[in-house]
Amino acid sequence: MPRNRQILLDNRPHGEASTTNFRLIAEDTPPLRDGQVLVRHHFLSLDPYMRGRMNEGKSYAQPQPLGQVMIGGTVGEVVESRHPKYQPGDKVQGMGGWQEYSVVDAGQPGALRKVDTTHVPISHYLGAVGMPGVTAWYGLVKIIDPKPGQTVVVSAASGAVGSAVGVLAKARGARAVGVAGGPAKCRYVTDELGFDACVDYKQHRDATSLAGALKEACPGGVDGYFENVGGLVLDAVMLRANAFARIAMCGMIAGYEGHPIPMQHPQLILTNRMRVEGFIVSEHLEVWPDALKELGELVGSGKLRPRETIARGLESAPEAFLGMLRGRNFGKQLVQLV
Repeated sequence: MPRNRQILLDNRPHGEASTTNFRLIAEDTPPLRDGQVLVRHHFLSLDPYMRGRMNEGKSYAQPQPLGQVMIGGTVGEVVESRHPKYQPGDKVQGMGGWQEYSVVDAGQPGALRKVDTTHVPISHYLGAVGMPGVTAWYGLVKIIDPKPGQTVVVSAASGAVGSAVGVLAKARGARAVGVAGGPAKCRYVTDELGFDACVDYKQHRDATSLAGALKEACPGGVDGYFENVGGLVLDAVMLRANAFARIAMCGMIAGYEGHPIPMQHPQLILTNRMRVEGFIVSEHLEVWPDALKELGELVGSGKLRPRETIARGLESAPEAFLGMLRGRNFGKQLVQLV
C-alpha cells in the first residue's frame, strides 16, 4: 500500500486563519477490507465553507476535528478495489480530504460517484459540475426562480459558484449582472460567461457608491440576488432591490474570519416584502441529478467556461486556501496532486 501524505487541522484559528493551523504528515495507507476502494486523488477542492468548519463554535455542520485530515472534495482514480461496482482506472468524485490517497467504504450512499471525463475535464467535477455548480443551481432555481426579463445579481461572480449562477440565469431568459473584484475578473464575467454587465466593487468605498454603479447596470432594479459575500455588497444590492425581490444566502465570506457583518438597511426587507433564504446544498440531495445534468450540458457545449486557479502539490494547500479567502484566486481554487 502506498505512502500517503496528509494535511491535518492541528489547532483552531483565533481571528484570521494561518498556515500554522495545519500540519503535514505521512503514513501508510491501511490494507483494503471487503467493500472498500483505494483512490488516488488527482485534484483537491478548496472552498470557503472550510473556514467555518475550522472554528469550534455552533454552525450548520460539525466542526472539523483537530488532528484529523482536513475535509474537502476530491476527484481521482481508483487504483485498487474490493467492491464489485468499482474497477481500477475508474474516475471518481468524493470527499477524500486534504490527502493524496483515501480508503473509501464504497457501499455507503454518496461516498463515491463515478464521473465521465469524455467531454468534461475531471477537475470540473469539483467546480461547475460539482458541489459549487449544484449550489448555484439550487439557489437560483429553487429560491430566486427568475422569470424572463428579470434581473439577477450575483456577488463573487467570477468564482466557481457565481459564474454558474449567471449562466444558469441567462439560460432562463433573465438578465445577469455580476459583482467582482478587478477589471480582469469583470471582463471574464461579461466577455466569456455572457453576463449583461459586471460591477467592480474595488472601485467603490461605500454602499452608496456601489449602489450607484448597480443602478446603471440594473436600470430596472434587482429582482434576485445570489449572495456569496455579505457586507458592503449586500448593503448596495438592498438599496436597488425591487418589491418582492428574492435573496439566496449562500455564503458570507466577509465574516469568515470572525468579523461581524452588520446590515445597514434591514428595514428594506419589510418595505420591499423580500424573501431572504439561507441554504446548504448538502441538505437538498434530491436536486443533484437534475442540476448536474444541466450543468454538464452547459460545460460540454461551451456555454459555461469555468476558470480555475491551480496550486500544485499537497504542501501548497494551506497557502492556496488562505489566498482564496482573501480573493487572490480567479475562478475555482484547486490543488493538483498528480
